[in-house]
Amino acid sequence: MSFPSRRALTFAAVLLSTTATGTAVQAQASSSLAPGVEAEWLTARARPALKTDPSSLPSRAEALAAVEYVASAQIAAMASEPLALSTGSNLSQMSSNWVAATFYVGAARLARVSDDPETLRFLTAVAEHYNYSVRGARSGPTMLNADDIAIGDLYEELYSRRGQEGALMPLRQRLDWQVPHLNRSTETPALVWWWADALYMAPPVLARMSAITGDPKYLIAADKEWRRTAERLWVPEERLFLRDERFKDENHRDADGDRIYWSRANGWVMGGLARWLESVPAGFEGRQYYIDIFQQMAPRIAGLQQDDGLWRASLLDPETYPEAESSGSVFYVYALAWGVNHGLLDRATYRPVIQRGWAALNRHVLPNGLIGAAQKTGDQPVSTAPTDTGLYVTGTYILAGLEIADLSGPTQSLPVAEPARDSAEVIAGTTPTPPAPVTVRGPEEQARRAAEMSATRALAYDPVVLGRPSTIERLTPPTDEEQIPRAVVRFAPDRLDDLLWENDRVAHRIYGPALEAREPPSGSGIDVWAKRVRYPFMDRQLRFPNYHTDRGEGLDFYDVGRGRGAGGLGIWFDNKLWTSRNFSTYRIEETGGDEARFSVDYRPWPVDVNRRVWETREVSLPMGSNFTRMTSTIQSDSTEPLIVGIGISKRTNDAGTGFVTRDQRNGRLMFWEPADPDHGSLGIAIVVDPAMVEGFAQDADNYLILVRVTPGQPFTYSVGSAWDRGLDFSSREAWENFVAEQGAKPGELRR
Repeated sequence: MSFPSRRALTFAAVLLSTTATGTAVQAQASSSLAPGVEAEWLTARARPALKTDPSSLPSRAEALAAVEYVASAQIAAMASEPLALSTGSNLSQMSSNWVAATFYVGAARLARVSDDPETLRFLTAVAEHYNYSVRGARSGPTMLNADDIAIGDLYEELYSRRGQEGALMPLRQRLDWQVPHLNRSTETPALVWWWADALYMAPPVLARMSAITGDPKYLIAADKEWRRTAERLWVPEERLFLRDERFKDENHRDADGDRIYWSRANGWVMGGLARWLESVPAGFEGRQYYIDIFQQMAPRIAGLQQDDGLWRASLLDPETYPEAESSGSVFYVYALAWGVNHGLLDRATYRPVIQRGWAALNRHVLPNGLIGAAQKTGDQPVSTAPTDTGLYVTGTYILAGLEIADLSGPTQSLPVAEPARDSAEVIAGTTPTPPAPVTVRGPEEQARRAAEMSATRALAYDPVVLGRPSTIERLTPPTDEEQIPRAVVRFAPDRLDDLLWENDRVAHRIYGPALEAREPPSGSGIDVWAKRVRYPFMDRQLRFPNYHTDRGEGLDFYDVGRGRGAGGLGIWFDNKLWTSRNFSTYRIEETGGDEARFSVDYRPWPVDVNRRVWETREVSLPMGSNFTRMTSTIQSDSTEPLIVGIGISKRTNDAGTGFVTRDQRNGRLMFWEPADPDHGSLGIAIVVDPAMVEGFAQDADNYLILVRVTPGQPFTYSVGSAWDRGLDFSSREAWENFVAEQGAKPGELRR
């Protein structure tokens, strides 16, 4: 079902005519708004001289003129189509589906460098029309469909340029819903991204969401599913991807019985890798995996280029479909040029391939400005006509041309920075304003309407003006000095008297007197912070009130609750743990170098009605260690020995109860927490002198290792922690193997 043609064309006219900036094109379109007259998006560009000779590289001006021309022609063609109610299979309309979205990707990059505001204006109008939303609300599988996420790149682009929070909200909500499924810990027979095309549609959007928000969960989740897809579809010996798993079986082979490697499927992957790597942080642990695949595919693809400069629909069987095909070829020109520009591919080796490909694509620019020889939507090679077109070709032609324009320039760094914010004037000049209701006719109604709009602006609550903070907050990049790894401890009266300590591997805190007065349930448990950088980050994270949000460096998502946290202690008596309140005094002995050292005192607390005890604890964390060494001296009003319970808080969620390991022979208690769906798992280990161990116990809140101590005599134990999304241990097995390799006594722990 389609809207009437006039509805679509009026939309195109409004797109051009409803801002204060007036160009010749806008004026022409505006003049056609008379009743009964259908407006058009008028292409004002003359056809440039397109470079079809592969012997030389086009100049930057020539390349930009080519992409401006093709973009203008495609926008004109899209605006002349009716807007359909269902946008799923639309192949040429302004749509929210993947076909149109792949054009928006290229057009948005062009709008960054173009002097013509019309491309940005068109993209804004599309986003406004679809209210920054994504398709697929009707079922779980469609909510996960990568194709429907592709338009998210447009919304991210507009958010980055304008800072309008609502531009990102619907997309972020959908990605938040997807993350637990992408990040699932149990492998499943079916994949979320089960076809190669998906690697272009969704992963770059997720990686970019992490770059924009500073929350790495989107990148981490996408990384996991990307690797699952590659595990099924990447064929290392061919250095190519299958389109999906059907092409492994005997029923999906070519005439010679060989596997089919579809050109556009591999184009989706290479183009997707380029866009993905633009947002993946340089320090991301798995980044090299993607560079390796890109660098393995590049020479293989270059070697499959045909004499006319294009690639055939079936990469390894060019004779079956010998005709020209642009939809795979355009991705290869883009990806190879991108690889050269970003220092991943050798310029001398690939520049001739790129020049031949670009010249060949230009030979297929049709008289209407669109790119011909584009294989239609599908899932495998088929015959293609010279006049066949596709939005994914024009969009990627723009990306390719922009890389061609930079091909003689310096190598560009990765990741690529988000675009700078637009000025208020640019935003106003490229944001279409809805037309007034049809009832607003004549000077009197127009004056009344203007007064109404003025009152709306004056009376409406504006959260930005009134200082409401955005929910999208990023840490500022650390200075060179802040990035120096060191062991630090800080008393934080700004955080209700917390004591914070961290080194290059772990971060912890305990709670002080101000919090005790404010939150009576707080106690002497030890908090664990999840950390993924080598430099101190806790103070930086605490600049935000919502420091439980991961902004790329780590976060506090551990819940000490009423328990001992990671290594707090108490006195075990009569099957009950008797614990102190928050520390009362502190002394910092060393900070900012190779070791953080401090000590704290805990006021006397009762053990039933039999006795009172109090504690002084010395704390030491050296660089390079996951273990904090605690030396505790517990005094008492009785000389009788004490049974001290050193605890780890219990944790239960939908992922289960975690894994407890009790090792009396080696004096160890370990707990691997059940996975948090957003943030992963923490591992905690307590190591004590085995000669002191009396056994193990537990109460409602804690797992405990019990040791016998003498009042007034110091004893030492160590507390270690790890995060499976940090830099050192990606799994429970890796962490527990590391702990098992440590010495039998706390003083023998390795770094």
